Amino acid sequence: MTEQHPSRLRLGESDLSRTRRVVAIIPARYGSQRFPGKPLADIDGKPMVQHVYEQTGRAALVDAVIVATDDERIASAVRAFGGHAVMTPHSLHTGTDRVAWVARSLDDAEIVLNVQGDEPLIAPEMIDEAVRPLILDREIMVGTLIHRIETIEELHSPNVIKVVTDATGYALYFSRLPIPYARDVQRTDVLNHQTFYKHIGLYVFRKNFLLRFPDMRQTPLELLEKLEQLRVLEHGYKIKATVTAYDSIPVDTQEDLDKVRAMIQNK
Repeated sequence: MTEQHPSRLRLGESDLSRTRRVVAIIPARYGSQRFPGKPLADIDGKPMVQHVYEQTGRAALVDAVIVATDDERIASAVRAFGGHAVMTPHSLHTGTDRVAWVARSLDDAEIVLNVQGDEPLIAPEMIDEAVRPLILDREIMVGTLIHRIETIEELHSPNVIKVVTDATGYALYFSRLPIPYARDVQRTDVLNHQTFYKHIGLYVFRKNFLLRFPDMRQTPLELLEKLEQLRVLEHGYKIKATVTAYDSIPVDTQEDLDKVRAMIQNK
């Protein structure tokens, strides 16, 4: 059964298509291969998706927040805490495809964020840092955040996505492997000789570019690394990478979840 786009999306009493400009969409899928039901994992009495939703809503430059999901259990949980959820088709390949599907019904949105649903520690200031370049420079179509890697464990973890940029701050490549490769440096000493950056799971799109994304064919590197941002680069477009001093811990495993629970409880 094909999902139909809602003609009007509402957040409380506000008509998004009439009053909103910067909209954050959180893709949340129940059937994760590594961690089924992850968006509903309990963190300090709240489902993880609620933490992401609330943190995103605190960003000064975000006008509205929507959860895009293909599972009624997630949609029901979002509505239970007063959030706004939109059901999307099961057939969509990636989180960005899901975000683009919802964005089609946001008539006046100019900038659309894809805020990963497994980032419960994401700081509102980080979101503003990612949005600001697109507000200041209309030539930028896609933006994201990167953060300096501080430990060897992060550098070599395939769950931490590494990125290299050009001299003007645009991404050259993303990989699960450590990049760049320091040929003449000992593995344990490499952080003393080279600055490495990890990718923070947050994308900001100019809406007209985002709506073209689902029509771009999936690319060999995207499929190999399982990184959808490589589709943008492989099709010849640029991604502006803004360095942030803030860090976040994406929840990919039970160990990550335990770590995040401890950090939130200690706060």
